[in-house]
Amino acid sequence: MSSLVRVLGFVTLDCGCVVGRYREVATSRELRYVEEKGKACGSHGHRRNHTLMADRAASVAVGVESKSV
Repeated sequence: MSSLVRVLGFVTLDCGCVVGRYREVATSRELRYVEEKGKACGSHGHRRNHTLMADRAASVAVGVESKSV
């Protein structure tokens, strides 16, 4: 089952992974999803096409470039 989401933007982490930020329309819950894994990323938690925990992504995303859509 899929749900309707709104794109909030994309973030490139220090490890090179690209994470998309989305808001679920029905519940207003924010989701973070690994769009692309960085070539030099050694984190087992950064898996392409998987979600990240919001609090975990926030702690990793310090000092990153954000691109809003």
